[in-house]
Amino acid sequence: MKCKICQKECKKIFDAVILKKYNGSYYHCEYCNFLFVDEPRIWLDEAYKNSISLEDTGIMRRNIAISQSLSIVLYTLFKDNGKFLDFAGGYGILVRLMRDYGFDFYWKDIYSENLIARGFEGNLDEQYSAVTCFECFEHFLEPIQEIEKLAKISTTIIFTTELLPSPIPKPSDWWYYCLSTGQHICFYSKRTLEIIAQKLNLEYVRFINLHIFCEKENAKKIKTQYLGSRFIRKIYIEFLRRRLESKNFSDHLKMSGR
Repeated sequence: MKCKICQKECKKIFDAVILKKYNGSYYHCEYCNFLFVDEPRIWLDEAYKNSISLEDTGIMRRNIAISQSLSIVLYTLFKDNGKFLDFAGGYGILVRLMRDYGFDFYWKDIYSENLIARGFEGNLDEQYSAVTCFECFEHFLEPIQEIEKLAKISTTIIFTTELLPSPIPKPSDWWYYCLSTGQHICFYSKRTLEIIAQKLNLEYVRFINLHIFCEKENAKKIKTQYLGSRFIRKIYIEFLRRRLESKNFSDHLKMSGR
């Protein structure tokens, strides 16, 4: 079995029961420390009967937390300029939150209905200052191909995913395998993400709860942004709310045709 990231030989480390009825074989690459499920296609249609799992009770809290960290990163890199795309944007919650902050954000998701950010749909034929992709990397069937698609529309990719613990947990010992939903099929380590960044000729950097692929100069800007405590971050967020002009009312006027 070849690794989906680096193409080196992998070995099976365990099997697990997916959706309470399918057998999933998990393969690990010792070189890039990537873990993936072999041939999940047999259950993916069933797994995505609902685009957002009923078990995802943290969807609102997660989007609010991400919007705060993301606002700091985007303002650091682009101030109040730039055009942004939330890829695999789900119901559009994050796009609406980011537009309310004042960032020019758009939505794209081929599996989900846009409920919250209607009228602000984007596409993959344009270039963006940054593309975001939250809680999605672990869903990729062919991760390199999917990530390269994102890299074609922006040199800044901002995402979240839980990093693979060391040692690798057993199927019963890590909630992020999400065996009962069948949607999580790829698991990355810090080394995995560094190797992917190298393939893209980008840098990998982490900021609070965000993983970021970006050009070297932007990586330097992010690394020098010191926000070591929640208190300092809270003050910075309040500064952004005062500095940026929310698109809430202007979007209302636009959607009402005025």
